Amino acid sequence: MTPAVGFDDGAAYHKDFTLSITKALGDQLAAALDGLDRAPLNEDSIKELKERAGVYQLYLNGEFVYVGKADKSLPSRLRNHLRKISGRRRIALEEMTFSCLYVAEDFSALAPEQLLISHHKEMGNIPWNNNGFGNKDPGRQRDSTILKQSHFDVQFPIDLDRPIEGLEPGEIALPDLLEKTKTGLPYNFRYGRSADFKKWLVQVPEAPVTADEVFRLISAEIPEKWQITALMGYVIMYDDSPDAYKSAWRYYRAGQSIDAMPEAEPAGDVADDQPGTDG
Repeated sequence: MTPAVGFDDGAAYHKDFTLSITKALGDQLAAALDGLDRAPLNEDSIKELKERAGVYQLYLNGEFVYVGKADKSLPSRLRNHLRKISGRRRIALEEMTFSCLYVAEDFSALAPEQLLISHHKEMGNIPWNNNGFGNKDPGRQRDSTILKQSHFDVQFPIDLDRPIEGLEPGEIALPDLLEKTKTGLPYNFRYGRSADFKKWLVQVPEAPVTADEVFRLISAEIPEKWQITALMGYVIMYDDSPDAYKSAWRYYRAGQSIDAMPEAEPAGDVADDQPGTDG
């Protein structure tokens, strides 16, 4: 009996086929970004950008460190990063550069930053993504978290010697001072509120006034049960705080600052990192 045409004994006539479109897109995006020049992360560079959605990469001293996206405005997203980095120790804005690509709205739906993240993970080179740089305020439930040594906040803690923007000298009600401090810092200041705060006035000295100086002024006015705590990435103030936080490096009580030794876990030991929250 003659075998059917095309059915040779031992020859495979069916197999799996995998088309990795997402990988191809990620590789193309990375190649396009790598082919661009890099601009300093400063206002002069950012103001030349179009108000469009896109993806971008950040570089520290010429080395790739972060990929992110902007759903609506690349300039706004990069200004957020510029401000955040300006309030950190052990890093200078002069060390930072960036490149970016505009993307169409329909392409943005494909999460291009995730394609780039996957590409860089495959290359074994993605330092800041998933290490805290793009995160917002994590909330009180994570204030006691011990961060990894690789976390952005551990590598580049907040700068308490930075002057508070927009703070004028003179007498000011405590609630107003708290709000001006919050808006005038490039890192988060989260605090509890009390109706009694309206009773107290604080004398702000001549500018410039640093965060450290203001927190000492505030702590001198609030009741003893209140405590201001400088964590690695932000500052908190509550009346029911524990005496010590494992990731704190400075406390403010009764007008005094008390330095502490923050703890940090080896990278990979504690699941404290969250995916970046750009967008």
